[in-house]
Amino acid sequence: MAAKNTRRARAARRRIRRVRAVVNDLTEEQWTALKDAWNGCAYCGVKGKPLQRDCVMAISRGGRYTIDNVVPACAACNASKCNDEVTGWMRRKRLDERAFLERYVAIKSQNYGLEMPADITRTALTSPSMRLPSLKADAAADTPSGAADSAPRLRTSAP
Repeated sequence: MAAKNTRRARAARRRIRRVRAVVNDLTEEQWTALKDAWNGCAYCGVKGKPLQRDCVMAISRGGRYTIDNVVPACAACNASKCNDEVTGWMRRKRLDERAFLERYVAIKSQNYGLEMPADITRTALTSPSMRLPSLKADAAADTPSGAADSAPRLRTSAP
C-alpha cells in the first residue's frame, strides 16, 4: 500500500483544496475557443502537440481557471514554467515576451469584444480594465543573475 502522507500526496491535497476554494469557471467551449485562437502553445508556438491548460498566474499564487488566466501550453512549457511568474520565466527561457503579451491582450480583448488601439502594449499595461494578471512592476530580479537585462520593461501600473 502506498504511503498517503508523502510530500507529493500532501502537495496534491493542498492543490485540490486551493482549486476548490475559488471560482473556476472555464468551460469546455471557452477552452476550445482559446486553443483555436492561440493555434498552438501560447509560449513557444509549437503546433501539433497536445495542449494543457496553463494558468498565467499560477494557482499557488492566487490564480484561477478562468478565461482571463488560462492559456494553452505544450507539456514542456507547462512543466518548465511550474508556478513561476510568466514574464520572468519567459526571459530566462529566452522566449519572445513582447509577442506573447501583445497576443495575450489581443485574444483577451476578442473574448470581450473590445476594440484594440494602435498601441496595444501601452494601453493594455496602463488601462485598469485590461491589466495582465501576473506582471510585476519591478522585474529586474527575474533575470538569472539578478541584474537587469537590456530588454524593455513592461509595467502594469501607470507611472
